[in-house]
Amino acid sequence: MEFKVVVSDPESGKSYQREVKDEKAARIGTLKLGEEFDGALVGLVGYTLKITGGSDKAGFPLKKGIQGMKRAMVLMEGGVGYNPQKRVRVRKRVRGEKIAEDVVQVNTAVVKRAKKTIEELLGIAPAAAKAGETAPAAAVDAPKHEAKKEEKNEKAPAKDKK
Repeated sequence: MEFKVVVSDPESGKSYQREVKDEKAARIGTLKLGEEFDGALVGLVGYTLKITGGSDKAGFPLKKGIQGMKRAMVLMEGGVGYNPQKRVRVRKRVRGEKIAEDVVQVNTAVVKRAKKTIEELLGIAPAAAKAGETAPAAAVDAPKHEAKKEEKNEKAPAKDKK
């Protein structure tokens, strides 16, 4: 078993993606939508995560209220899996709320935090440290979009008028 677990941090508005394999994935595979689990399974020690959604290998979303782990055709007016422009009821295929082997992505949200930030635990350099660095002078002089226009003009062949 293998899952891509997307951890959303509602406080900062950022999302982080982690791959989970083998026995850790098997422990997540026993859960269903709305349940909480220990963040140590994805490398976030001290965090508690809540499963908010996901999708299977064919792209069908997990839908709360559909029992089991199979795909089902559901008459929907809107919500997960269907976003209509007008209020029209349509039969759409969705997956049950239980996580199974066919699920590829599991979406989660942070419920309980630890003392360390997510970026520290995952080994991601914070943006504040990068902001203190100065940019090279050459990069400041010419904007990137102007350099690209010059390259396009050089590559364009001359047209002959007849």
